[in-house]
Amino acid sequence: MDTKFDFGDQAGERIVYVRPVAVSDLPQEVQVQAEGLDTLYALHDENGERLALFKDRSLAFVLARQHDRLPVSVH
Repeated sequence: MDTKFDFGDQAGERIVYVRPVAVSDLPQEVQVQAEGLDTLYALHDENGERLALFKDRSLAFVLARQHDRLPVSVH
């Protein structure tokens, strides 16, 4: 199973990744702002750089699309 697959030209699509993040894994100053939440949702670019944090998953998807990004869920 070492067959190459042509995924086509995806240069026009700007993919971002949405994944849950435990608030306890974030810096203390972010934890204070989380206002009692246990989980936030992080938006990452294709290089893994965190772009933003959101209090819920659906908001992360909506805002990504509003900024012409294609959000993909990561577990």
